[in-house]
Amino acid sequence: MASIKDLQHDNRHTQTRIRIRIPEKLHHEPVISRLVSHHGVTVNIAAATLGENPSSGGWFDLELSGTANAIDSALTYLNDLDLEISDQSSTEEDGW
Repeated sequence: MASIKDLQHDNRHTQTRIRIRIPEKLHHEPVISRLVSHHGVTVNIAAATLGENPSSGGWFDLELSGTANAIDSALTYLNDLDLEISDQSSTEEDGW
């Protein structure tokens, strides 16, 4: 069972940066919108690369902020979609 200290840690506000690639098969899905509406994180699109060829998808550099629980939930959602996720880092660690 989690202690009160563990629960407080999970509810602290934090940020992380990730890069995701959304493949063509998910272009019709509101992937980034669901991070906000279903997982309660704030999303800042720091950069994006979209090519003319939709089959190559696009890369999005996202800054996610919210509670540790909300960010964990959002990352689980993205992993469950089987997206390519890279450059995951905590702002506390890398100074972002």
